[in-house]
Amino acid sequence: MTSVLLNTLLAAGLYATMAYGLAIIYGVMRIINLAHAGVMMLGAYVAFALFTRFALDPFVSLVVVAPLFFLFGVVLYAAIGRRVAGAGATPSIESLLVLFGVWLVLQNFAYVIWTGDTQSILTAYTMKSIKVLGVRLGVPSVFVFLASVASLVFLNVLLKRTYLGKAIRAVTQNRDAALLYGVNANRISAVAFGLGSAFAGVAGAMLATLMAFTPDFGRSFLLKAFCIIVLGGMESVTGVAVGALVLAALENGLAAWTPVPTSLQDAVSFALLFVALVAFPQGLPGLFARFERRSAIR
Repeated sequence: MTSVLLNTLLAAGLYATMAYGLAIIYGVMRIINLAHAGVMMLGAYVAFALFTRFALDPFVSLVVVAPLFFLFGVVLYAAIGRRVAGAGATPSIESLLVLFGVWLVLQNFAYVIWTGDTQSILTAYTMKSIKVLGVRLGVPSVFVFLASVASLVFLNVLLKRTYLGKAIRAVTQNRDAALLYGVNANRISAVAFGLGSAFAGVAGAMLATLMAFTPDFGRSFLLKAFCIIVLGGMESVTGVAVGALVLAALENGLAAWTPVPTSLQDAVSFALLFVALVAFPQGLPGLFARFERRSAIR
């Protein structure tokens, strides 16, 4: 039980970091960023390049990866994002197609630069572990979890304690009303796209410390991120963290206590996404609100 709980927390931290970017971009711009997987893949390769050429530790390189991919996201928004951003309740088919095209471009760019060979980042602590509550945990996994917690704290402080965060939340809740109050929605959208890309790049760099990768890297993690933001209610950072915890608990519980092989974890994500969309499309916050209304009626 202790092993399952600890591994669930470690996986949930990584999953949440992967999904933050999707949630921010969707909340502000009503865009499902299909290029998210490509940006994660690029983040893994940038961390790999910094490690091999400059001997920069992959976790130290996050201070380079985050601002670099923030700028990349702002440029991508200026070039493409603002032309496909939607103000309606659902994303447009144009945004899905264009961002899917961006994903393919990034993938082929990686093939040209790094070829299709499998790469990995091997540090002095890659194979080391520490004992926590009697359970041995890999040092890279612990570092990933700590970085994920720092990401959650940063996002909560940004969104709740700064003017920029309030503006992002205002545009997320009601874009037209935010415009009437003088919020520059176009600038906020650019910042949101930059933040989403930064978190995707950071997630890719952290994933590169845990597993090997190729230019095809990121597809299954995009699926998990979709599942998490649907569970979290699409627009809530805290909900994303809860959704990540639910998915990680389901995966680790099935692996530990059922004969379901770990190779079917992606199927678990698909099944959970299907159930969430059918049973509670508003996500876990909507489900809890429904229970509260029923309790009040009774």
